[in-house]
Amino acid sequence: MGVKNFWSACTVSGITHSSEEFLKFVGPGLLVTVGFIDPGNWAANLAAGAEYGYTLLWMVSLSTFMLIVLQHNAAHLGIVTGKCMAEAITEYFPCAIGRLVLMSAFGASVMTSMAEILGGAIALRMLFSIPLPVGATLTAVLAAALLLFNSYNKVEKWIIGFVSVIGLAFLYELWLVPAGWVPQAAVGWVKPSFPEGSMLVIMSVLGAVVMPHNLFLHSEIIQSRQWNLEGDDFIKKRLDYEFFDTLFAMLVGWAINSAMIILAAAVFWVAGQQVTELEQARDLLRPLLGDGASVVFAVALLFAGVASSVTSGMAGGIMTSGMAGEPYNTKDRHSVMGIVGSLGCGLVLIWLTSDPFKGLLLSQMALSVQLPITMISLVTLTSSPKVMGKYANGKGTRLLLYTLTGIVTVLNIMLLVSAIS
Repeated sequence: MGVKNFWSACTVSGITHSSEEFLKFVGPGLLVTVGFIDPGNWAANLAAGAEYGYTLLWMVSLSTFMLIVLQHNAAHLGIVTGKCMAEAITEYFPCAIGRLVLMSAFGASVMTSMAEILGGAIALRMLFSIPLPVGATLTAVLAAALLLFNSYNKVEKWIIGFVSVIGLAFLYELWLVPAGWVPQAAVGWVKPSFPEGSMLVIMSVLGAVVMPHNLFLHSEIIQSRQWNLEGDDFIKKRLDYEFFDTLFAMLVGWAINSAMIILAAAVFWVAGQQVTELEQARDLLRPLLGDGASVVFAVALLFAGVASSVTSGMAGGIMTSGMAGEPYNTKDRHSVMGIVGSLGCGLVLIWLTSDPFKGLLLSQMALSVQLPITMISLVTLTSSPKVMGKYANGKGTRLLLYTLTGIVTVLNIMLLVSAIS
C-alpha cells in the first residue's frame, strides 16, 4: 500500500477511519506535553543531572509510563461520562470526602502556579532585570487576564510552537555530547537507584512529570467536546484515537526530559559544578546557540511560565467549579474564584520564598505528595460501573493503576523517612 493510501485509510480496533478524521481527534496530549518543559521540569531535571549524573533517569521512565496510563484513564472518564474529574468527584463521592479530595487537588494547583509564575519571573529578571516579586506579579496578572478574557487560545499555538522548539533543541544537542553518555544513560533509564540525599530530587522529578492538575485538565478538555453524546461506536473510536495521541505525546515528553538530565550531567555533573539557580540551565543551550543562549532560554522560559500558569489557573477554576457541581466557565463566579485563588495563592508563596531554585524543587515535591490522593480518586471513578457503565476498568487495568498508586505512596514514605533522618 502506498503512503497516501495508508494514511487515507487506517484501521484502529478493526474499524477503518480516514486520516482527516484521525487528525481531528488528536491534540489534547500535545497540550499536556508542554508541561514537560515548564519551569518546574527544568529545575527538577537540572538538579537530577547536575547532582546525580545519569542515575535518576529511571524516574523519568517510570513517571512517563505512569503518566501514559493515568492521562489516558482521565481522558477515558471525560469521553465516556461527559464530565470532568472534578464534577464526577462531586457527584459520585460522599460530600465530605469529595471536598477534601478537591481541596487537596486545589492545593496542588497552587503549588503548580507557584512554580510556573516563578519561572516567568526568573525569565523577566534575566531579560529586563525586573525584581523577582514584580516579575511574578506581572506573570500572574498576564496569565489571569488570558484566562478571564478568553485570549489564551489566540496565542496558544505560538507559545506551544516556540517552547517546543526549545525542547527539540535539547534533543538535538544530544548529538553534540560525546557518545560516552549512551551506556550510562541506558542503565540509568531502567535501573532504579537511590543515591544518598536524592529523595527530594527523585520526588521532584516525579511531581514535575505526573502533575495532579493535568489529570483534571485533561478530563476537562476531553469532556468539553461532549463526545459521550455521539453513541457507543463514536466513544470506542475516540478512546482508541485518544490513546495513540497520549502515547505519542508522552513519549516525546520522555525524550525531552531525558535529554535535559543527560545534558545537565554532561555540562555540570562531569565538571563537578554545583547548581543553585535555574538560570544556569541556559548553559545547556550554549553549545547550540552560543552567546544568544541566555536570551533564547529566557524567552522560552517566559513563554513556558505564562503558558503553564494559564493551565494551572484553569485547573484551579475546574476544581472550584467542580465543588459547586458546575462545569468550568470563566463567566461563572466559582470558576473565577478558582482561577484567581490558584494564581493569587501561588503569587503569595513566591513573595515569601527566599530561595527560588529550592522553592521550585519543593513545589514539585509537594505535587508528588498529593498525587496518590488524585490517583485513588481517579481509579475509583473509572473502575465504577455506576460511573462508567460497560466502559469501567477491567481487573487488569485496576491492578495496574493500584500498583502505580502503591509505588507513589511508598516513594512518599521513603521521602518522609529521609526527611526525618
